[in-house]
Amino acid sequence: MSRTVTRLLIANRGEIARRVIRTARCMGIATVAVHSDADRDALHVHEADTAVALGGTLSADSYLRIDKLLQAARNSGADAVHPGYGFLSENAEFAQAVIDAGLTWVGPPPEAIRALGSKSAAKALALQHGVPCLPGYFGADQSDATFIAHAQRLGLPLMVKAVAGGGGRGMRLVTDMAQLLPALHSARSEALAGFGNGDLLLERALLRPRHIEVQVMADTQGHCIHLGERDCSVQRRHQKIIEESPSPAVTPALREQLGQAAIALAKSAGYVGAGTVEFLLDEAQADKPFYLMEMNTRLQVEHPVTELLTGLDLVEWQLRIARGEPLPLAQADVQLQGHAIELRLCAEDEHFTPQTGTVLAFAAPGGLRFDHALHAGAVVTPHYDAMLGKLIAHAPTRAEAIDRLRTGLDQTAVLGLPTNRAFLAACLQHPVFRAGEALIPFLAEQADALRQSLQATSDARTVSALAVLYANQAPATTMPSPFTRPVRLGLGSDTLSLNLQELGQGRVRIQTGEATHEARVVRSAELLHINLNGSHWHARAVACRGTANALQWHVQLHGPETFELWLSDQSHSAPNTGANAQAAQSLRAPFNGKLIALHVQEGQSVQQGDAVLVIESMKLEHILCAPRDAVVHSVLTSVGQQVGPGQVLVQWKDAV
Repeated sequence: MSRTVTRLLIANRGEIARRVIRTARCMGIATVAVHSDADRDALHVHEADTAVALGGTLSADSYLRIDKLLQAARNSGADAVHPGYGFLSENAEFAQAVIDAGLTWVGPPPEAIRALGSKSAAKALALQHGVPCLPGYFGADQSDATFIAHAQRLGLPLMVKAVAGGGGRGMRLVTDMAQLLPALHSARSEALAGFGNGDLLLERALLRPRHIEVQVMADTQGHCIHLGERDCSVQRRHQKIIEESPSPAVTPALREQLGQAAIALAKSAGYVGAGTVEFLLDEAQADKPFYLMEMNTRLQVEHPVTELLTGLDLVEWQLRIARGEPLPLAQADVQLQGHAIELRLCAEDEHFTPQTGTVLAFAAPGGLRFDHALHAGAVVTPHYDAMLGKLIAHAPTRAEAIDRLRTGLDQTAVLGLPTNRAFLAACLQHPVFRAGEALIPFLAEQADALRQSLQATSDARTVSALAVLYANQAPATTMPSPFTRPVRLGLGSDTLSLNLQELGQGRVRIQTGEATHEARVVRSAELLHINLNGSHWHARAVACRGTANALQWHVQLHGPETFELWLSDQSHSAPNTGANAQAAQSLRAPFNGKLIALHVQEGQSVQQGDAVLVIESMKLEHILCAPRDAVVHSVLTSVGQQVGPGQVLVQWKDAV
């Protein structure tokens, strides 16, 4: 049956909303954006033909409110709804409500979402149709006693998973039976907060698999095809940060097996639209067996990888299928050309800790596809996911795609808050990744070495100091001071001390310890060009307010090496005589978030590593632990309170 799609409401935000707007505009379809109070100035709001305010700041008060979204559709005259991904994209009740309102739902039927949206239900259906699954417990009895009994039956290692949702939330690895109950309670809490459903499943864990997923498309006439696989094995916190296609481990024969298994599962549920079937591939076995993880009943974050590899627009396919049109290609017509890789640029530091703040400077790379919602002045809040955008390269070979991404990362600037830009660049350069041998444990095994590679050399530290000084208070070039002045900058837990003498015309003499250097600094647009001892660098630097009203600087350097550094001006502060004294006396919030659990009280003794409290930020729960053996002197926060970076939460006193 043919349906009308002339005005499309996009029930989402950020880069995916912009992505849908782009295709809809090309198809002559008018678009309606919705937004929370926090997103009133977001790019998707300005780019849509119409925008409707939902009110509220939290997702629960805006993007997760079915009633508000349907009212927005009525008020704007929309005749169709695209859910994007995340939020309500896999909510069968939302899909049904859209259909009941007489609107076109751009997604699978509610019955298919119910059958496949639950990992437990999907595995039961898969077993009926010959799709391989790992041994596990997928039952309705959610009592701790039942999980313990099945854990003993299955044996270790085990994976606890939320039956609803995705994105790595509600997942815990159990390698010791003593970990099972804490894992169940933590996963249940995170799943309930993230998806409104705390049900869990249990399955045997593979410790060194690949994460392989297959893109499927199905129309209302009963046709279903696959568009190849994506390898999503590079993950942190069970969340993907690098995806590529084709997988370095998948042969044409294995691709056919994976594709047929994915199609069988989709057809068994009467699937329609875009969907992704995710598998674990066990490379430790000679025959490379694979096992179903779940099916995502929506468009995936990493769909651009498949688009570049096939030359197809998957959002256009979604819209055409929703209008009742048949698939435009048969399986034999699908061609996979070259290699595509996607990187997820996230607001997080190198320890994967989520960060918030304001983007003070932004530059996009040339030669790459960059799906994002960034601009100078954009505010990254703790209310939504940490992903800022996706950089995608397509090239004839995998090595060329890696090199294009590496160049593109050097051209990308997001200053004002920490991002994983430099960490992603280090991942691309790692020999295990370049060889195509990265498995799911890759980051767990290599993250420390990757972080170490991001440590600045002495030259880079000196150049970053010059960038800060010239960006902040460049010395007058017409009347240089003949006197040497001391400069002290904080660099992490270290202090960078310089003696600086201005020589005029951008030339400076620098003394660091026993060494003396001469440098020249020249401004060019937003960049500072620095020649230090014959080595050429260029830098961007922006000022950010620190947590204690001390000015911090974010510097991005390119030259003989590439670094991002954070410095604070300590020239007029008393020297720090105890590097770790402050940290030893208090536990501070590392980021914005909501305190959802408190495990200590005043007077309680703790040991190093004990869980102290839990902060929820950017859809994930983060446990903060005691940094040393101590006694709780005072607790300065309470459950339910919003906390900010640097805020003192707990104060310590020495254990007797």
